[in-house]
Amino acid sequence: MSFQQGLSGLNAASRNLDVIGNNVANANTVGAKASRAEFADIYATSLSGASSFATGIGVTVANIAQQFTQGDISNTNSALDLAVNGRGFFRMSNGGELSYTRNGQFQLDKDGFIVNAQGGRLTGYPADANGRINAGVPSELRLQTGDVAPRPTGSGRITVNLDARAAVLSGSFDATDGTSYQGATPIPVFDSQGAEHSVVLYFRKVADNQWDVHATANGVDLGAGSAVGSYTFGPDGRLTGSPPPLSVDVPVSSSAGGTMTVPLDLSGMTQFGSSFSVSELTQDGYAAGRLSAFSVASDGTILARYTNGQTLAQGRVALVNFTNPQGLQPLGGNQWAETTESGEPMAGAPGAGVLGAIQSGALEQSNVDLTAELVNMITAQRVYQANAQTIRTQDQVMQTIVNLR
Repeated sequence: MSFQQGLSGLNAASRNLDVIGNNVANANTVGAKASRAEFADIYATSLSGASSFATGIGVTVANIAQQFTQGDISNTNSALDLAVNGRGFFRMSNGGELSYTRNGQFQLDKDGFIVNAQGGRLTGYPADANGRINAGVPSELRLQTGDVAPRPTGSGRITVNLDARAAVLSGSFDATDGTSYQGATPIPVFDSQGAEHSVVLYFRKVADNQWDVHATANGVDLGAGSAVGSYTFGPDGRLTGSPPPLSVDVPVSSSAGGTMTVPLDLSGMTQFGSSFSVSELTQDGYAAGRLSAFSVASDGTILARYTNGQTLAQGRVALVNFTNPQGLQPLGGNQWAETTESGEPMAGAPGAGVLGAIQSGALEQSNVDLTAELVNMITAQRVYQANAQTIRTQDQVMQTIVNLR
């Protein structure tokens, strides 16, 4: 009997060494997860069960369990290197076949898809041309590397404070004469072809609590000397009533329509006893821009930055979680496949629910504790030697019996 027990011990110790050796070999593999051998004793049984005095007949490897604990995160220089800080897997598609990984070493292929070393494509939620994320069923993420089209200015907003202490001006307005107005601020606007035009608003006090607004575009007086708007303030220094937006007709090239009308919201203007100042200046147009860089936010949103200063979302990385990650089937290449034991994949945006956050420009290292594995290797070696000694001792006993006279 001891031969069988010792042989099972040798086999179990050998399997344990295999598991430890695999862990050590993948100590530097990005996203790799350590495994451990789990053992169970063996007893001979019959229909009536095992005797209470039965001696076990050895050991078996009951399971090789994967350890999906968090690995250390190290920084890299690539924005498409992604690390999951918390629970979840990247969802990969290779010709429609799905797999899951913690290895976030990604790059762009020639068609703009985000791929890993095996050619699998990262999946997530795509964005439309305006950067709005379309949540639903994850699909293969494809980034647009072309130029972003210009957007003509549709509206603008300017908030200024006009100095209540300013004197009432007489005479006509002249944009080249700084004494004919008491404050000015430029605002850029863009036509349908992305050409920039400089609109400047000039403010001059014409009576107590009464201010006129003049405007020029590219140096041309839009009012031909007359004000394009007039505003009245109350004793509290705020505008009276609800003034409509100031509309300015900006001359543009004939190919862009000849003239573009831009409404400017000045409803936030104040007249307080402090110097002229601008606290808000916005407009919604921009010129054409070329792609300069990508970045990935913690919620998985892939942001494209352009030379015109615009940032547009091009999609959002999806993460997938499982009820029992240890039930996943290893495929090699740092990838796993869904099984009945793992449960159904539950996809979502990073940071939602129990899913971890995405860290861009970083990679999750293997969770193998090399020091612990070396100690385990020594222990497994001793166990192997001890089981070999069991067989050797039983052989000596058998030899003694055979040599009896």
